[in-house]
Amino acid sequence: MKKIFRLLVLLVVMNYSHAQSLHEPSFEEIISLRSVSGAVISPNGKHVVYQSSVVDWEENRYDTELWLSKDGAPPFQITNNKKGSSNNPKWSPDGQWIAFRSDRGNKTQLYALRLAGGEAFQISNAEGSVSAYHWSPDSKKIAYLQAEDRSEKEKQREALYGGFAVEDQEYGLNELWLINFNPAKLNAMPLPNQLNDSLYKATLKPEKVIDSLTFSINNFLWSPDGHKMAIEHQPDPLRNSFFKADISLLTLESGAIKTLINNPSFDGLRAWSPDSKSILYGSSLADSTSNYYKNNKLFRIDIDGTNDRQLAQDFDENIYGLEWNSKGIFGVAWQKTIRPLVKIDPKSGKATIISEIPERIWGFSFSADGEQLAFTAANNEDLTEVYSTDVRMKQLKALTNASSQIKNWKYAKSEVISWKSEDGAEIEGVLHKPRDYSPAKKYPLLVIIHGGPTGISTPSAVPSYVYPVTQWVNKGALVLRPNYRGSAGYGEKFRSLNVKNLGVGDAWDVLSGVKYLEDRGMIDSEKIGAMGWSQGGYISAFLTTNSDKFSAISVGAGISNWMTYYVNTDIHPFTRQYLKATPWSDKEIYEKTSPMTNINKAVTPTLIQHGEFDKRVPTANAYELFQGLQDIGAPTKLIIYKGFGHGINKPKERLAATWHNWQWFGRYIWEEEIAIPEKE
Repeated sequence: MKKIFRLLVLLVVMNYSHAQSLHEPSFEEIISLRSVSGAVISPNGKHVVYQSSVVDWEENRYDTELWLSKDGAPPFQITNNKKGSSNNPKWSPDGQWIAFRSDRGNKTQLYALRLAGGEAFQISNAEGSVSAYHWSPDSKKIAYLQAEDRSEKEKQREALYGGFAVEDQEYGLNELWLINFNPAKLNAMPLPNQLNDSLYKATLKPEKVIDSLTFSINNFLWSPDGHKMAIEHQPDPLRNSFFKADISLLTLESGAIKTLINNPSFDGLRAWSPDSKSILYGSSLADSTSNYYKNNKLFRIDIDGTNDRQLAQDFDENIYGLEWNSKGIFGVAWQKTIRPLVKIDPKSGKATIISEIPERIWGFSFSADGEQLAFTAANNEDLTEVYSTDVRMKQLKALTNASSQIKNWKYAKSEVISWKSEDGAEIEGVLHKPRDYSPAKKYPLLVIIHGGPTGISTPSAVPSYVYPVTQWVNKGALVLRPNYRGSAGYGEKFRSLNVKNLGVGDAWDVLSGVKYLEDRGMIDSEKIGAMGWSQGGYISAFLTTNSDKFSAISVGAGISNWMTYYVNTDIHPFTRQYLKATPWSDKEIYEKTSPMTNINKAVTPTLIQHGEFDKRVPTANAYELFQGLQDIGAPTKLIIYKGFGHGINKPKERLAATWHNWQWFGRYIWEEEIAIPEKE
């Protein structure tokens, strides 16, 4: 018995010693973590190209470049754009070339690299920036989208009448262009200092695929036999016109265009069948009043317009990233906090989950024969990695080791917990605990609320954005990230629970989660904070004016008044769908769900963070909440991040926003006065 006791003591001492030796990362170190994304496997299944992003603090940007793993060997970097990034790699169907997008001082153009090695060279000469692009099946052409060039017309108008813009009428349609790719002429390609030469520009002169557009193209796909293109288009490129998106077929030889799918609401192109006889598409059919939160329906249709039928009818979630090959139709879908690969049988329409390991697959691609695939994925205790495997997910191999960056870090352990909300709804959330967590101790609690509302929080080693989760947990706090009603992964019915109940039901879910931890004696009821960005910022603002439970709150890009939001946002249908009204048809629902309605009840110290040029949640919402809190004497601070829209996407400002939250909650949760460093 004494030996067992001594062994237990030794293990405790060893664990304590190990915990003491772990590195506690700084804000800068977490922001600087290298990440991987966009893995694409070669047609023969032997090689994988992917994107890797790092922070360039001097230039205050995230630099994304391409890396390549050949024959499963350790990957190496293949691009290096010193002032911009390289992204969106695509293999030529013959497997000899990698095309990619890059801005190297002449807008975003297409470049190509030979698999065998050598320098990248420019292969497009678009007037504007290239967006979506695809190789032709024979590898001899590349088609791409760019917005029509209106610069000369705008210059002429400005010279006569100065600057003005007509709302919802100033845009350039997205056009489809085609360029030849002829490797036999590579020896004639110019040096970098010759790229502006007029003769070279003429050599790369693109051909417009459709001469006269009456619509704007969102997406397009070559048929596998190369004879046709399927085109997703809408009347104009305005964000809210997606409701009118349809799908047409373009016969390349004749130039004839035929509408294939034109339901009253959104129709989205997904994939071609391997035999070029059918199209896979998603649709809202006639629904333009609830498709923000209901499942998108999936269909297949033959290109002659027959055999139109729905697939995956019994699968209660949206399926993303769909790809159709000889082995079936594949996609990924949220299933609570995991994101597995899903296979759909094209004949029966039945959807089945292939594997739940790794736990969350972000994006994937298949080899030409459908036997091999590459994807990026993450598990609860690691960072996103690039993997390759066979279609049965039996030969899984990690090609990257991004998680080695946090090998000796002290970071939170996470678990998924669940509780009942006020109306009986089952709510899940991710709880992060210190490594030395003790059930005998009560901890401060920080609640971090995700955006969306159809976002989702998942277990993660180092969740961050502008909230210092790792540092708070290492300081001795619990962090709860609730998947409130409306979150993805829990089915259509759950995503519909906050319709006409925004803020109200969301607050129930957050407060009941706090009470769940409180009832178990896990938290200090006098030290509770809440925060979130976007929809999470809105819920935080709602809690500020409708609850006195919190010691401090941070509102990031949050809605404060639905009427103010409705008339200023760039997505008006969002509000009409969730509140089922306009402010002019049902003023009461706008008041019921707006934080400003109960501003006079607010007592919680509230930090407000907002991007200067936010169009999704315009800054009027921040100023309204700030002024209201000032008027009633509630402690508040408003910070505007200059030059940013809805998100903070540069490292220095992200660091600043993190410090601002650390400072705010340090003051009101830990009663510490924290000075933000002014020198490196």
